[in-house]
Amino acid sequence: MWRRILAGAIVLFGVIQLIPVNRTNPPVVNKVVFADPAAERIAQITCYDCHTNDNTWPWYSYVAPVSWVVVDHVNEGRSELNFSDVAGMMAGEEPEERGEIAQEAVETIQEGEMPPAYYLLTHPQANLSAADKATLIAGLQQALGQR
Repeated sequence: MWRRILAGAIVLFGVIQLIPVNRTNPPVVNKVVFADPAAERIAQITCYDCHTNDNTWPWYSYVAPVSWVVVDHVNEGRSELNFSDVAGMMAGEEPEERGEIAQEAVETIQEGEMPPAYYLLTHPQANLSAADKATLIAGLQQALGQR
């Protein structure tokens, strides 16, 4: 009986690998420009895997069902804040609403929501110190708040 269950699980695992997943990197259109290179470096390490069109797809993003979760998180991240298409992100926004985008990003960092804990499990280098948070927040306020 256990052999049948194991064989069924292996077959199911193999079959779900055939379900297509859309891992795309659209063109970088109008990227966010940071005045502070340190803030940009921190953003690249902690944010760019989910909030840019120029992300690196890790090996586990090719293995279902993890691939489904990774692609969903990247798509959601890009829809909230996309460092690769700031013009598209801010299109149609009033100047005060543009500042709100920056403020929302700042608040998620201050409250410890970003980077999320599950991301830190596989990317420990993205764990922000207090100084890193301050640098990133100042950089985001400059880069996003003045558009």
